[in-house]
Amino acid sequence: MTTVTARADLPAIKARQQETWASGDYAVIASRIVLVSELLAGWEVLDVACGNGNATLAAARSGTHATGIDYVPALLEDGRVRAAAEGLDAEFRLGDAEDLPVADGYFDAVLSVFGVMFAPDHQLAADEIIRATRTGGTVGLASWTPDGFIGQMFGVITRHVPGPTGVASPLLWGTEQHLSSLFGAVVADAESVQRTHTWRFTSPEELVWFFRRWYGPVLKAFEVLDADGRAALAADLTQLARHWNQDHGGSIAIPATYLETILTLR
Repeated sequence: MTTVTARADLPAIKARQQETWASGDYAVIASRIVLVSELLAGWEVLDVACGNGNATLAAARSGTHATGIDYVPALLEDGRVRAAAEGLDAEFRLGDAEDLPVADGYFDAVLSVFGVMFAPDHQLAADEIIRATRTGGTVGLASWTPDGFIGQMFGVITRHVPGPTGVASPLLWGTEQHLSSLFGAVVADAESVQRTHTWRFTSPEELVWFFRRWYGPVLKAFEVLDADGRAALAADLTQLARHWNQDHGGSIAIPATYLETILTLR
């Protein structure tokens, strides 16, 4: 995994990322992983890189005031619609994980569920989370692990479509060592546990179609390839799904590990 960030290229890289996450429809992906957000809820929170608000709404359901921040307007609007439908006290703001539009030390807890891990400048994003969290507050993170199914899926994609040069792999957030290097001395206590989310589809081919249709990073990878390249990527992703499948009764069940980390700040 790449561990170096080329700061000079970040504005262009971030613009491409924003376009990527605005493509497809991450709300469809998010509907499959809502339970992950529920497991992290229970505080008055800020949800960083919130997408369409899974963690934001999970916190709001527990009677808190929750704020979600993302840089994709369409996802924020979907979050607002979901909050209104449930009558929840949730606010959604346009903003960047590396430049959060919030006051210093305002939040009791800051969460990010498969979101902040994709910020190109890992340290800057971590520093913004620290800045937004009050002294003694809590940071809750869920990040795909490098050796899990989603991590391996990104590995397959980058073999066909290399990522931007010099940018640290988002999958590093799924390792305790990297989180320790990012948050360091400000952490009074840290607890990480590896959990599993199971993706279920009727077939490996349906899984590939699903991610190709709805998940921005996969959609964009297919877009830049020619016909032969698209066929090869589809074949490799299908084979990956077959390899990870744990249900051999007709449909497929694919376990995807993620690291759930709770940090208490000094």
